[in-house]
Amino acid sequence: MAFIRKRGNSYYLVHNVRRDGRVQQLHLACLGPHPRIDDRVMSSVAARHPFVQVNWETVKDRAARDAVKPIENDSDYIRNLIDELRSLHMSVAELQTPVLEVLRDRELRLQLIAELKLLRGTLDVKLNDFRKAGPVDLRGRC
Repeated sequence: MAFIRKRGNSYYLVHNVRRDGRVQQLHLACLGPHPRIDDRVMSSVAARHPFVQVNWETVKDRAARDAVKPIENDSDYIRNLIDELRSLHMSVAELQTPVLEVLRDRELRLQLIAELKLLRGTLDVKLNDFRKAGPVDLRGRC
């Protein structure tokens, strides 16, 4: 049975196997500092470890519970998120539209556009949540 384990600052999807009478952990996937199970993780695990049976619903439920814990009282999480958002902002700003037009892989271009639209929708939802929570002045106080 696969399960999520935290080691240091990262979460891992692991599975116990018995070899020569001893239990060893097989690392199926590194989930990073916040456990997220998505289609990419599931397909990667299935490709690299085809004989390991994983109850994805159970693992996803556990990941969802564990994902909330680091955020509760962790200002480092918010600082890291801000750094990641700034980096993403700069990467998106540097995209040149003409370069995308000549990109030979049409599927890749469509996937990029779909991801940008999804990001815009996610940002709209989160910004609306903040608006509903009440005003925040520029000094960071409510």
